[in-house]
Amino acid sequence: MFGKLQKATRFFRESARLMVGVPDYDNYVAQMALKSPGEPVMSYEDFFRERQEARFGRGKCNTRCC
Repeated sequence: MFGKLQKATRFFRESARLMVGVPDYDNYVAQMALKSPGEPVMSYEDFFRERQEARFGRGKCNTRCC
């Protein structure tokens, strides 16, 4: 019972983060370990900054109006 509750909580937490645009660092680390084991892994701060810049741009206008 407790295990199912933990899984459900984790699922809803990850879903909520994805809905508001917060990237999942744990998934990134797991994927790097599987697909690129020799590559360095970004710190959480670097990862978060890179994802925010990818989503919102680097201080420039991302719409077609400019």
